[in-house]
Amino acid sequence: MNTARARRTHRLGRTSVEVSELGFGGGPLGGLFAPLDDATAAQALETAWEGGIRYYDTSPHYGIGHSERRIGELLRDKPRTEFTLSTKVGRLLVPQDPAGHMDESFAVPATHRRVWDFTRDGIRRSVEDSLTRTGAERIDVLHLHDAEEHFEEALRTGFPALAELRAEGMVGAIGGGMYHPGKLTRLVRETDADAVMLSGRYTLMDSSALDSLLPACTERGVSVLAASVFNSGLLATDWPEEGAFYDYAPAAPELLERARRIADVCRAHGVPLPRAAMAFPPHHPAVAGIVVGMRTAEEVRHNIAAFEANVPAQLWSDLRGQGLLDERAPTGAAS
Repeated sequence: MNTARARRTHRLGRTSVEVSELGFGGGPLGGLFAPLDDATAAQALETAWEGGIRYYDTSPHYGIGHSERRIGELLRDKPRTEFTLSTKVGRLLVPQDPAGHMDESFAVPATHRRVWDFTRDGIRRSVEDSLTRTGAERIDVLHLHDAEEHFEEALRTGFPALAELRAEGMVGAIGGGMYHPGKLTRLVRETDADAVMLSGRYTLMDSSALDSLLPACTERGVSVLAASVFNSGLLATDWPEEGAFYDYAPAAPELLERARRIADVCRAHGVPLPRAAMAFPPHHPAVAGIVVGMRTAEEVRHNIAAFEANVPAQLWSDLRGQGLLDERAPTGAAS
């Protein structure tokens, strides 16, 4: 398995933290959409490591701690200088009696409930809890997570707490992980963030980050980690099927039609749709890497192989010619 492209690393902002160009997204390890057993998760993670992936992203939110624990179990025996670990803050996990209930967001027993908290004390407690679950002694990248509805508190009290942790050496790079480009633009312009993780807004289906966020990041030297490059599944297969998800809900007919038109162009060039979806974001100079959620060893192998495949420059030209790609989006030469 060729892994040269997946192994390439890029530095985040002005920090010394580096991420592999292909990152492992830990959402599915928390039981996103369907249950996942420990053995399957462990095989997926070990396959990712063997395939050269060295950037692992997780969050307390993902499976109310399951994702952090599983990633921590993989990384515990790996040389600390060879991987980058990122997690997030904003939700504290409070133990509770599951009483036979499942979590409302992930397919795991409801052993904890989430409490929003972007205060200094809440963030420091969240980091300590994450260090315990992962078994790590430090976090390389720490993001304010899903702060759209709590943005002022996250900006005014949460970010200074992150900066304090960075100054103490407990965290290497700091920023925010959200789907709202406008809120992330404010974070970039009003703080000294090192990186932001943008979910689903710089993809083949939605390039709205070009309006303000990506120009701001370029101007201020802030790195972008592009997540949800498949928009929750619509771009994850060679041919989008009825019922495919877009932003965690079944895709509307017009979105399904657009995705299929993109898939037609990809087919004409012999390029799988998922490969084009992964190849698109890194062409922008602000994008340091992409983060792809994976749950099985087979998915990992498939994604690495797709990531390594070449994409001819003419594919991007043809997408533009059919009005399927934003004219402002850089695509460079073949990738």
